[in-house]
Amino acid sequence: QLQLVESGGGLVQTGGSLRLSCVASGGAFSSSAMGWFRQAPGKEREFVAGTSWSGGVKFYADSVKGRFTISRDNAANTLSLQMTNLKPEDTAVYYCAAARSMSAIEQKDRVDDWGEGTLVTVSS
Repeated sequence: QLQLVESGGGLVQTGGSLRLSCVASGGAFSSSAMGWFRQAPGKEREFVAGTSWSGGVKFYADSVKGRFTISRDNAANTLSLQMTNLKPEDTAVYYCAAARSMSAIEQKDRVDDWGEGTLVTVSS
């Protein structure tokens, strides 16, 4: 089981950028598919971005394509999410997620490990 700790959230103005990080420990990070989800107040948790164990395959929710970039460093057990051109609708708690298969990383009910989340607030 992986322990995941996110950081990098904060308050930013519309159009600004933030970089989220997730440090993993206690398990096989380099063989896990990894992803980011978010949950806005009063809404369900939704998939944002995912990547294969090697980082060679990346995929995004339509709402963030072209603005967010997911990356991983297996040597450092770290997952990142670079967010640019942020919008008020991006405001949410962002969660780091791990799954044992790539087919599972887009589905919150099939995620194996979750972080505690980091809050991103985008002001208009």
